[in-house]
Amino acid sequence: MTEIRIDTEYIKLDALLKFANLTASGGEAKLRIASGEVQVNGQPCTMRGKKLRSGDTVTLNGETVAIRNEEEGTGNGDQL
Repeated sequence: MTEIRIDTEYIKLDALLKFANLTASGGEAKLRIASGEVQVNGQPCTMRGKKLRSGDTVTLNGETVAIRNEEEGTGNGDQL
C-alpha cells in the first residue's frame, strides 16, 4: 500500500487518482469512477467529487493508496 500525503483537509477522488498516478488523465479518472472500478474504503464509489480525508483508502486495479495528512505523524510514535 502506498501512502499519499496531502496538506489540505481533503482531496477529491478524481484529483487523487491523477495525483497518485493511478490514471493518466482526468478523463480516464472520470470514466473509471463512473464505471465502478474504483473502491473507497473497500466499497465501490461512483462519485468523482467524493472528498477523501486522512485515513481513507482508494483502490484501482489492485493498487491501493492511503491518504494521510501532512501534519500527522507516520504512526511510529512520533506524534504528540
